[in-house]
Amino acid sequence: MHFDSDDSLTYRLEDQIGFKLRLANQKHLEVFARMMPDVTPTQFAVLAKLLEEDTISQNQLGRLVGMDAATTKGVVDRLRTKGFVRRIKSTSDMRRLEISLTTEGRAFAEQAVQTAAEISAATAQNLTRRELERLLELLDKL
Repeated sequence: MHFDSDDSLTYRLEDQIGFKLRLANQKHLEVFARMMPDVTPTQFAVLAKLLEEDTISQNQLGRLVGMDAATTKGVVDRLRTKGFVRRIKSTSDMRRLEISLTTEGRAFAEQAVQTAAEISAATAQNLTRRELERLLELLDKL
């Protein structure tokens, strides 16, 4: 925010949190696309979560990575086309779809999480360790 000489608030786009977050996100997406061109950030999030969870329902997977059901289905479908995930009907509830990594998907995801750490470091390269920790804490508060 910017205050002019008489202490009244002046709206400046460049001072707004949404604007700054969008610019930071654009920088991160550029780094991500350059360093991990085979998947989108959303596809990577699904692969990374499956690496942690092994097998999980499609709905739960979507909730864990912050996507709605339709988006989750589309992402899973694209990852299936790449051969990275499999989708099977649950044996306990035929309405539920279980998602897991294929052997190829697991190998890709294991390498991708290492690359993702490098992407995070590249995105935050101008921050000190303390600044980065504080930024992450503040983003959690949002």
